Amino acid sequence: MTDNFEQQWLSDLPPDWTEVRADFLCNHHRVTIDPQIYGDDLVAHYSIPQVQESGGPLIEPACDINSTKLLVHAPTLLVSKLNPRKKTVCIAKPHPEHPTLASGEFVAINSDQIDLNYAYYLWSSQKVTDRLSAIVQSATRSHQRVNPSEITKLPWKWPPIATQSRIARFLDKKTEQINGLIEKKRELLDRLAEKRQAIITLAVTKGLNPNALMKPSGIEWVGDIPAHWQVLRLKSLTSEPLSYGANAAAEFDLPEWPRFVRITDVDELGRLREETFRSLPPEVAQAFLLQPNDILLARSGATVGKSFLYRTSWGVACYAGYLIRARIKAQYDTRYFYRFLGSTCYWEWVRSTFIQSTIQNISADRYANLRIPHPSDRHEQEAIVVFIDTSCAEIDGQRELIARSLERLEEYRSALTTAAVTGQLRYMQSQ
Repeated sequence: MTDNFEQQWLSDLPPDWTEVRADFLCNHHRVTIDPQIYGDDLVAHYSIPQVQESGGPLIEPACDINSTKLLVHAPTLLVSKLNPRKKTVCIAKPHPEHPTLASGEFVAINSDQIDLNYAYYLWSSQKVTDRLSAIVQSATRSHQRVNPSEITKLPWKWPPIATQSRIARFLDKKTEQINGLIEKKRELLDRLAEKRQAIITLAVTKGLNPNALMKPSGIEWVGDIPAHWQVLRLKSLTSEPLSYGANAAAEFDLPEWPRFVRITDVDELGRLREETFRSLPPEVAQAFLLQPNDILLARSGATVGKSFLYRTSWGVACYAGYLIRARIKAQYDTRYFYRFLGSTCYWEWVRSTFIQSTIQNISADRYANLRIPHPSDRHEQEAIVVFIDTSCAEIDGQRELIARSLERLEEYRSALTTAAVTGQLRYMQSQ
């Protein structure tokens, strides 16, 4: 980066703050250790996924950790080198009972010349995030990596340490308030999701006639079903065997080629995210093209069990290898069986079906043997789908409004953090 660029980048910081590169004030603390020396003992492990999920460590047996880790023996700022836009930053503190380790993908920073809490907010700020994101070394969006020196040699204008502490206390108080609002909204989203799932479950297991004669389904988590319904395995409902998608790298983004659909490309409302667009050459995609009546099922990892219904609005599209395609026979209403995959009883089946290896996994063969209760009459299937769609429409609208409100709160929290660490809220320095 040129001197002119650095001067411009720092121009909005207060002129009376001290300009000095971070590595002149901070220690790049890096002591590595093999977790296996602790045997079966428990350790506090700051992995990148765990920090993203909870902000803290996971207590787990050291023998379950395979690679060399950083040893945390004092409060330490951890800044992830991977995917800087995710803002994976935390202050790791030594656990009082267990050895404390951190992923080697973190840059570990200590200092007695800056306030560590201010540093946490600084490296979490949008200003620094945008800078690091602009200089990533990898070309793929999912595996971006920053050179550690770009993190440790951050040019900055530093306020006096007393001012740093006041800024950090101000942000602690404000973010606690904002996080409280965010948590309440997320709880409301959870309750709406539970209500929505209950509506779906009742409709796809009991039908719409409350006076219908019932019979045992033979499925523990389904219970009784209408006497005129049947139970068939998914493989009996499909026009061809369940199949895996293309094992290809998501490296192309040519819009004239078929869209390469991955589970992370589809939002909770079944819409494709345009910002994650990838495509495959037509000759590769040809064997994996999606059609109406296709349902996609996630087979492994954190998304296992999730499902999406192909929509013609997606255009010409194929699907990734960790997805499984179920092509429902034309005589059935595909939407009914897709709705069943949103029911409580389906998720009970998912939880009971995991193949426990290194990751959660459900194979195509296991999906094929999923038993689904349903009315044989297509008109009744359609009526149930209409009822579910109508009943869930209001809930979906509420969820959309809450989701937008959550986005605004998160944007406000981000903007507040950046404004505070850059000295744009000068009034608070006297607080």
